[in-house]
Amino acid sequence: MKVCIFGAGAIGGFMGGRMTQAGIDVSLIARGAHLNAMKKNGLRFEDENGSHTVQVTATDDPHQLGPQDYVIISVKAISLAGANIEPLLGEHTSVVTAMNGIPWWYYYGLQAQEKTRPLECVDPGGDVWRRIGPERAIGATIDYRAEVREPGVVRCVNGNRFTVGEPTGEMSERCLWMAELLNKAGFDGRVSGTIRNDVWNKIWGNAVFNPLSALTRANQRTLATDPDMRRLAAMMMREICDVGTAVGGEFEGSIENRIDQAAALGNHRSSMLQDLEAGRPMELDAILGAICEMGRFANVRTPSLDMVLAVLRLRARHDYR
Repeated sequence: MKVCIFGAGAIGGFMGGRMTQAGIDVSLIARGAHLNAMKKNGLRFEDENGSHTVQVTATDDPHQLGPQDYVIISVKAISLAGANIEPLLGEHTSVVTAMNGIPWWYYYGLQAQEKTRPLECVDPGGDVWRRIGPERAIGATIDYRAEVREPGVVRCVNGNRFTVGEPTGEMSERCLWMAELLNKAGFDGRVSGTIRNDVWNKIWGNAVFNPLSALTRANQRTLATDPDMRRLAAMMMREICDVGTAVGGEFEGSIENRIDQAAALGNHRSSMLQDLEAGRPMELDAILGAICEMGRFANVRTPSLDMVLAVLRLRARHDYR
């Protein structure tokens, strides 16, 4: 079973290190100093069991690797358009979308055929939909956080769960094989028959606290305990729930409990805030813009989401020009 991790940064690099250590035939697509360090010194990954160094197959040229059984995409959604994935795709290759936000394949496999369409926010012009094909897609949610400590060194901060599932909801053999590989590598690999629900329940908080932190530069505890910000967060979460429910999703727990969970993260600074401060493009469209687009398509009003999105888009254009 050949596996390629397309985007071996923090999340993908940690995954690749564990899979390599477990004896899985895995290769990594990376770039820059991180790639050079892995080629020279191997990949060092750190988890609750200590520090481990493994020699990995890593390149920035997919042509060197050829067709795979699984391609796990762990790049940001903004990096996917135009990404050279085709050399990795064979007749039966499955593509696991281990990415933040609403996935580009979301409407594939829903009962209403008129909803089988790409999402413009995350897949402009349907480029990825055509080049990869939604029939290859396996949905995924990753519930662990990792960071690149230095080039060639990744560390798992917390968490261990990795859930995969078919957009069609079936318990397919390819998903069961993927979960088996993940478990072999030491993850808590699971197969979900409702992967869209998993996506919505993860993004329910991300689409609120990522944008608000980027606008205010506040940490999770501050956003979740300040009375005014807590009210705004609740408004945004209600609109997300309305959109998700309208397009086939189901949510677990209450809005108040989800905000309390954010408060429990304390001084944690969101990935969107970290990207903003580092001068990197934010995953704004995949995390928030796609929800607003889906709301328009489903005739669900999203006034607070639209307002936050508009302000943050202007800030992004100002900061990156």
